[in-house]
Amino acid sequence: MSKTPISVIRDSYINSILDVETVHKDPVLQFQIWYNDAMDSEIPDMEAMFLSTVSENGFPSGRMVLMKGFDLNGFVFFTNYNSRKGSEILLNPNVAIVFYWKEINRQVRITGKAVKVSAAESDEYFLSRPLESRISAIISRQSQVIPGREAMESKFDAMKLNLSQKEPERPGNWGGFRITPVTFEFWQSRPHRLHDRIQYRLAEDTWIIERLSP
Repeated sequence: MSKTPISVIRDSYINSILDVETVHKDPVLQFQIWYNDAMDSEIPDMEAMFLSTVSENGFPSGRMVLMKGFDLNGFVFFTNYNSRKGSEILLNPNVAIVFYWKEINRQVRITGKAVKVSAAESDEYFLSRPLESRISAIISRQSQVIPGREAMESKFDAMKLNLSQKEPERPGNWGGFRITPVTFEFWQSRPHRLHDRIQYRLAEDTWIIERLSP
């Protein structure tokens, strides 16, 4: 059975209405609605998000990471804590993430604070990964300069041989961050570039919902 053409999927969403009065009052539940739409549309790598951090000198940096879960407490991803993004988050927890689902003409922007998840949560996810991915996490000096690929591959092969009879443990410098949102923006493409932009901003314990100019 052939899949629905992307052009048909895009057209079906470009005419949908995004309004302050009809969006869910909780932005995480509104995100869940859109995430389900992306899933139903079979968008590849729909969990990919662009993560922005800021260095101690005030320079921003960004990269794509994979969201590994979300709920009312926030959005979770995993990384090497000694990597550039990990080090910058530990110095300045204010971050931004963006989901862009081109196939359905939608974008979600989120800002918030990132904090480490519990060791137990990091252990659980680490042990769920394929063996090769766990070995890579153990041997990687992520974001650091290395002399070449050969040394890294040799270290990988040696560790894989040594670990053939046992499960590797999670290294202390690897684990998860949970981003607790303080703002959301849901962007829906509309005809004539009169796009819908609905913003949620947290005021004490209440989400304020507002329309932004396109």
